Amino acid sequence: MTQLLSLVVPFYNEAAAIQSFADAILPALEAVPDARWEIVCVDDGSKDGTLLKLVALAQADSRFRVLEFSRNFGKEAALTAGIDAAKGEAVIPIDADLQDPPELIAEMVKAWREGAEVVLARRIDRSSDGVLKRKTAAWFYQLHNKLSKIKIPENVGDFRLMDRAVVDALKQLPERQRFMKGLFAWVGFRTVTLDYTRAPRAAGETKFSGLALWNFAMEGFTSFSTAPLKVWTYLGAASAMLTFIYALYIVIRTVVFGNAVPGYASLFVAITFFGSVQLISIGLLGEYIGRIYMETKQRPAYIVRKSYGGDGASG
Repeated sequence: MTQLLSLVVPFYNEAAAIQSFADAILPALEAVPDARWEIVCVDDGSKDGTLLKLVALAQADSRFRVLEFSRNFGKEAALTAGIDAAKGEAVIPIDADLQDPPELIAEMVKAWREGAEVVLARRIDRSSDGVLKRKTAAWFYQLHNKLSKIKIPENVGDFRLMDRAVVDALKQLPERQRFMKGLFAWVGFRTVTLDYTRAPRAAGETKFSGLALWNFAMEGFTSFSTAPLKVWTYLGAASAMLTFIYALYIVIRTVVFGNAVPGYASLFVAITFFGSVQLISIGLLGEYIGRIYMETKQRPAYIVRKSYGGDGASG
């Protein structure tokens, strides 16, 4: 008996990569025995010819379905929309740049059929990424997993297979500010891991700038841990203790040696140090308060302007 499986693919200004993606993904899907496929493509407000090419694919092949966003909502929203729309017994998110190998899909499905509910794809070789990106990614995983009770598997991206039970659990999570790697880890379920080597992009350029990656990391830290708030509590206590010791030193020095320059240096240091600490701590509080503010509005994570394509049931 054939099973309906879903591939979820976010697109943002990926017109140059679409044909290469289709040429690579279709043979990989057809190599999976006893499976029917739907390919849920989410156009995240692209400004190039991405939507037109996706619609053309959907018209030519009923396995393709296209969701068009009303504007750019971001990759996390696009992943959410694709997962919400997927009908398959298992769902596989994958990027359109082909850095994640479509050939691994057959192994993922095999592991799922043998009992795994989540099949992770782990990058064991990221030499195709720049040195700075590799280093910052390693630092992020290490720091996040030290701060948070929810551990994110290192060097595992969005490329994975999830059973329908996992997808249904994800759809119960109501937050609007979504950090999908954390949500994937939070729901749990029986998990196995497959290793692969990350390839260069097939076409186009990455859409994540340095600032975007920094904001993404902040989203991860504040979504699954309150440890940064606790850190500032401890820092405040340590600063108070150091201030007391320094004040004691100033008193003793003044009594013993006198005070040739009355107060300027110590006052300057104290004001600048504690002013900086207060600004940083206020900024950190603002990150959490901002998340609360966005969640209380209860706006949807995305808006689908229009959908295109067939029923996704042909194999």
